[in-house]
Amino acid sequence: VQSPPTFGFLLDIDGVLVRGHRVIPAALEAFRRLVNSQGQVRVPVVFVTNAGNILQHGKAQELSSLFGFKVDPDQVILSHSPLKLFSQFHGKRMLVSGQGPLVENARALGFWNVVTVDELRMAFPVLDMVDLERRPKTTVIRGTGWPFKGVLLLGEPVRWETSLQLIMDVLLSNGNPGTGLATAPYPHLPVLASNMDLLWMAEAKMPRFGHGTFLLCLETIYQKVTGQELRYEGLTGKPSILTYQYAEDLIGQQAERRGWAAPIQKLYAVGDNPMSDVYGANLFHQYLQMAKHEGTGELGACGLKKQRPSATQSCASILVCTGVYHPKDPETVEPAQGREEPPFHGHRDFSFSPGLMEPSHIVNDVDEAVQLVFRKEGWAL
Repeated sequence: VQSPPTFGFLLDIDGVLVRGHRVIPAALEAFRRLVNSQGQVRVPVVFVTNAGNILQHGKAQELSSLFGFKVDPDQVILSHSPLKLFSQFHGKRMLVSGQGPLVENARALGFWNVVTVDELRMAFPVLDMVDLERRPKTTVIRGTGWPFKGVLLLGEPVRWETSLQLIMDVLLSNGNPGTGLATAPYPHLPVLASNMDLLWMAEAKMPRFGHGTFLLCLETIYQKVTGQELRYEGLTGKPSILTYQYAEDLIGQQAERRGWAAPIQKLYAVGDNPMSDVYGANLFHQYLQMAKHEGTGELGACGLKKQRPSATQSCASILVCTGVYHPKDPETVEPAQGREEPPFHGHRDFSFSPGLMEPSHIVNDVDEAVQLVFRKEGWAL
C-alpha cells in the first residue's frame, strides 16, 4: 500500500497539457500514472493557468472531458483567482477589462460593482474615436456621475485601442471619464491586473500575444502621456508569489479532503514558459527559504494574511519542451560569445534574474516530468 503523499503537482495547461484545442499525447500518459482506477488523483494536483477569459467551473469541465477524470473547480487556478483576497476593493466601482464571461468572473472574485469597457463606451460615445465606423455621427453626451474607484484588468480585451483609451480616460480623470483635469492625478486610482504573460503558445508555430503585451502597451502610453510610472495595487497570475501561495493553500485543502494526514512539503511546478512557470516557481522557492529563516511564513505576498500555516518546504521547477520553450530556440539558450543577452520577456515589475530563469529540471514533456518526480519520491510508476 502506497504511503500518503508528501508532495503535489502544480500543472500549467497551455503548452504542457494542450496546444490550443489539441491534447498533447504525453499528457494522456501522464494522467494514466497520476490517476488511480477509481478516477482520483494519487497525489494533490492543481492546474495553474494564466488564462482568465473563462469561468473556473468551465475550465474544470473542459479538463475533465479532455482527460477522462473529474477535475473539480477548486483544482483550477485562473490568473485572476487570487484577486478574491483583495476584499478591500470588492465593493468599489471598478472599470473591468477583458473578454468572455467578464462580469460573471468579476462577481465570482467578489467584485460586485463593476462596469465594462463596452458599457462605458455606450455611456460616453465620444470617448471611442479610433474606429471611424464607430464614431458618433453627432455629438452625444450621455454619461454623468460615474465615479470609478479603480481599474480591474482580467485579461486581454478584443478591441485594444478602445480599452486602452477608456482606461486612460478613467485614470487621467481620477475616475470621472468625460471630464477634464488640468493635471493628471498621481498617485492614480488603484489598478489590479492578472496575467503578465507577454507570449503564450497555441496551435500556431510562433507564440501569440498575451495579456502582458496589453499591459506593456498601457504602461508605455501612461508613461508617455504623464511622465509617471503606472503602478499596480496587485498583480496576479504566474510568476507572482501570491499565485503560488494560493495554489499551496488549495493543495493543502485537497490533501485534507482526501484524508492524507502527512503535510505536503514539496511542490513540483511543471510548465513550458521560462518567464512565468520557471521564474515563478523559483521565486516562490526563494520566498519559502527566506520565510523559513526569517519566520515570516504566516504573512503572504502583498502583506495579505495567509489562509493557513505553510507546511511547504520547497518548490521545484520542471520545464517541458512542448510549448513556448524549445531547446533549439536561440532566445532560450546561452547567447554566443560576443552576442547580446536574449531579450527579457518578463513583466517590468519582476526584474531580470538569471538564476530564477534556470529550471530545476528540463524534460521533453509532462509525462517525463511525472516519471521524474515519482522516481525522486520513491513512488511506483
